[in-house]
Amino acid sequence: MGTRKLAIMALLVSIAVAGSVFVSFPAGIARAYPIQHAVNVAAAVFLGPIPAIMIAFVTAVIRILTGTGSLLAFPGGMIGAVFAGLLFQKTGRVWTAALGEMIGTGLIASLFAVPYAALLMGTSVGAFFFLPPFLVSSVSGALIGGVLAARLLHHPVGRRLQHM
Repeated sequence: MGTRKLAIMALLVSIAVAGSVFVSFPAGIARAYPIQHAVNVAAAVFLGPIPAIMIAFVTAVIRILTGTGSLLAFPGGMIGAVFAGLLFQKTGRVWTAALGEMIGTGLIASLFAVPYAALLMGTSVGAFFFLPPFLVSSVSGALIGGVLAARLLHHPVGRRLQHM
């Protein structure tokens, strides 16, 4: 992995961390943090699934250490990143990356969060406890990330990013 790619990954981590502090809104029983999901889509499109997962992981670690995220940041960010990256890799279409983020985080991560939260956080809630906030957060963020990634693909900077 080159220095330029690592620098872009660090920039995306910083955007996701800072975004979680400044951009959030109520989503039922929780708060939605859409910037992580937007970053997942952009990272999936321009860097691929492995860097997208790494960005989501580092972002989750920093958010937990700084008190702006919970342990649910791991499955919420990483599962969406892998789905976004794999679907974009398979199709080459930005909308599939956004769809992968929505499915990965909104559906699969919310279901994974039930036993994960029970084991690591001591909570015993049903799947429908996590589903609405995960869906609201991932759908809003994936739409933002999809629009930004689609726009960047038609810009010289985005075209350079794609060939890294």
